[in-house]
Amino acid sequence: MSLLDLRDPGDLVAPLLVASFDGWVDAGSAATIAASRLAKGAATIATFDADRLYDYRARRPTLEIIDGRPDRLTWPELTVRRAQFAGRDLLILSGPEPDYRWRDLAQATADLAQRLKVVAWISLGAIPAATPHTRPVTILGTESRSGLLRGGVVPGPDGILRVPSAAISVLDLAVSRAGVAAVGYFAQIPHYVTGDYPPASVELLRLVGLHLDGDIVMGELRDDARRVLARLDAATAADDNTRAHVERLEAMVDEARRPAGGDLITEIEQFLRDQGGRDRS
Repeated sequence: MSLLDLRDPGDLVAPLLVASFDGWVDAGSAATIAASRLAKGAATIATFDADRLYDYRARRPTLEIIDGRPDRLTWPELTVRRAQFAGRDLLILSGPEPDYRWRDLAQATADLAQRLKVVAWISLGAIPAATPHTRPVTILGTESRSGLLRGGVVPGPDGILRVPSAAISVLDLAVSRAGVAAVGYFAQIPHYVTGDYPPASVELLRLVGLHLDGDIVMGELRDDARRVLARLDAATAADDNTRAHVERLEAMVDEARRPAGGDLITEIEQFLRDQGGRDRS
């Protein structure tokens, strides 16, 4: 049985595929909020077989009861939707992280990417981290080959990092081995934040826009981000222990971002060369 039901998408123009799953590696729902924004109004072109991917005891369907009468069930879905942006196609793969058949899903996704001639894959995710909400959102990046990441994001961390894999990373690896250029952007979410964290969604969407060579309309998402940051500022100011903790995180982040001596000298030398070039011109 096929794991995927694909409808005829028509002619696609240089499609870029963005993927995000809720659950593991989606702190603050930052990635799935970003994906939902991209998929707003988009048509579904592919649906995966949910009965073979999900444990309904872990991801129970939602039952609506109206006036005491069971009315409707909403089942978890994993879909691919098609949107258009600046004359090219954008495909959004999103839904709950599957429980079963990750290898079959990875192969089906790689086959789909080849069939639709996907030119690039972007994984979106978010992880809790010791970072304060008062500083810009930090993004960890991955790439299948050098030079793919945008917006000043660098691959890292250096060296070997072994972590429990998310399903999205299994798919990312399968797609890249099938010849598709693949990157991953993973926002760091302040570990003390509960609920949605739209500031990270805004940053993830900004980076996707760089791959699409255009700005993505954020709509009310920027307002949501400002409200969340204002609420966190108020909570921090109201409690001495919280304020002290955030200040410690600020110091740690600022120290980590401070350039090393050698790096600083290199930057100064480059600045002087650039200024000299301008004077000569």
